[in-house]
Amino acid sequence: MQSRHLTLGHSPDPDDAFMFYGLAKELVPSGGFTFEHILQDIQTLNERATRGELDISAISIHAYAHVSDKYALLPSGASMGDGYGPMLVAKKPYSKDEIAKLRIAVPGTMTSAFLALQLWLGKSAKEFTYVVVPFDQIFQAVKEGSADVGLIIHEGQLTYRNEGLVLCEDLGIWWGRENEGLPLPLGGNVIHKRFDPATRSEISRILTASIQFSLDHRPEAVAHALQYARDMGRDLADKFVGMYVNHWTLDYGDKGRESIRRFLGRAFDSGIIPHRQELEFVQ
Repeated sequence: MQSRHLTLGHSPDPDDAFMFYGLAKELVPSGGFTFEHILQDIQTLNERATRGELDISAISIHAYAHVSDKYALLPSGASMGDGYGPMLVAKKPYSKDEIAKLRIAVPGTMTSAFLALQLWLGKSAKEFTYVVVPFDQIFQAVKEGSADVGLIIHEGQLTYRNEGLVLCEDLGIWWGRENEGLPLPLGGNVIHKRFDPATRSEISRILTASIQFSLDHRPEAVAHALQYARDMGRDLADKFVGMYVNHWTLDYGDKGRESIRRFLGRAFDSGIIPHRQELEFVQ
């Protein structure tokens, strides 16, 4: 049987590399599919999703609100901030009221971090000053003064102190405090709706198997992920992977789904996204 080629977009980060280790190294059955791994930053993947370019992609939950006509959410592959999340850091502590008046470096306008920032401030993007900076250059922007505050994601959450910066707010902690301890939904995997439901389910099982394989073979999967760990040793990379590849990643569960509904529901109520979302998960 001829294999069916699929494009799979994900970020060049240790958590995604860990998640797809089994698939990338052909250690799990691929069901007759071949997967072309396309590694790009999350803002680029979000933008590509608006054009429906990739078969399967990691995207921000914020971005899903703009592509739900083209893509369905896969039940696995989630990145959830369970008691932690995107952070606002600066050279000195600032209050929320002060931050609202300062220039904030953000990693992209379609990221979940940017949506969480707007909800935290209680302001739409038109009501505060921000500058879009590649996520791995946000520290530099703050230290050089082109931004007063940085909204950091990825491994920056573990390394900001090394840059001489202080924490102003952890948006994951804030979200949990406001929502009965629910995790902050950050990223997920989606599949294009051009595939019929049976094919979506089959592909979903393969991707979930890859995640489970990595969790079952953690040392080998972490070793694979280390090649994408910027300025992180093995222990720190392992800690970062554990933050974003865990039981939430195997399946959102009822709490994860409820958190997405609240996150995007509040975004709609605040006028940030254009329409209320009816979440469509692959069965």
